[in-house]
Amino acid sequence: MAAPHLLVTRPAEDSEPLAARLRALGFIVSAEPMLEIRWLDGPEPDIGNVQALLFTSANGVRGYTRRTSRLDRPVYAVGDATATAARAAGFTRVESASGDVYALADLVRRRCTAAAGPLLHVAGTKLAGDLSAMLGESGFSILRETLYDAVPSARLSDGTAALLRTGTLDAVLFFSPRTARSFVRLVAEAGLIDRCRTVDALCLSPAVAEAARAYGELGVTPWQNVRVAPRPEQDSLLGLLPEPSGGTGRA
Repeated sequence: MAAPHLLVTRPAEDSEPLAARLRALGFIVSAEPMLEIRWLDGPEPDIGNVQALLFTSANGVRGYTRRTSRLDRPVYAVGDATATAARAAGFTRVESASGDVYALADLVRRRCTAAAGPLLHVAGTKLAGDLSAMLGESGFSILRETLYDAVPSARLSDGTAALLRTGTLDAVLFFSPRTARSFVRLVAEAGLIDRCRTVDALCLSPAVAEAARAYGELGVTPWQNVRVAPRPEQDSLLGLLPEPSGGTGRA
């Protein structure tokens, strides 16, 4: 039996290492980035009185280190992949919330005090959850640096369209509601929405699954299965994958 064919929809900076990892496990992997990361120019972030940095994506880490070499503040990261990116960038005090923006807010409340100074949230132009409001209710002052924009793809690639037409795609990995919505929209525009009937949607969270199911204002995307990771972490999502040999799942 042929190895399952997976489609990774993350931006290129994140999809390449993930695809390499999946191929090493024995999967056939294609990439269809749903978002293009565009870095925004601007001055070096002012962290003079900032007690800690908050990163809600690996792209935030990349955007920050493009602007400054200041790595001397503690980092609180939304998840393990973002924490890994921060450590790889040279930060030495890094802690992961291993979850979503709500888990990050909880972690900050446990580790920080409002009196110690403001927190700097490094973000893109589109936010997933209102971290400032969550922490503001606890008395924290949140500064925000917008360092990148994530631009949706304009069309489905010919390669992915061919995979859907021929029924050779087994599963699509979705890491955010925005990428899931973008993928469904492009598949529909290509006239291939019915081809999702033989494909599993593997989703990082219930919010991602909801976006993957929605088709237009009232429709439902006809996936073969929609599966949700037990925890909003990459390794938890990868635990949903079938065995490369065609088994029922991975440990």
